[in-house]
Amino acid sequence: MLTKEAVEKSIKNLHDSFTIDELIEQLIFIEKLEEGIKQSNEEKTVSTEDVRKMIDKWSD
Repeated sequence: MLTKEAVEKSIKNLHDSFTIDELIEQLIFIEKLEEGIKQSNEEKTVSTEDVRKMIDKWSD
């Protein structure tokens, strides 16, 4: 979930003129980054080795 602070920061980082699509893309990116950091902190990640094993299984 985004905070007002994150939204304000995103708006400040945009050019003086921007489209709503650019703002939405940036907000989605920030939200996904924050979610990834949260998952990492909660150790809800998959190791590189496990991902390679999954890819190998898909390739069969």
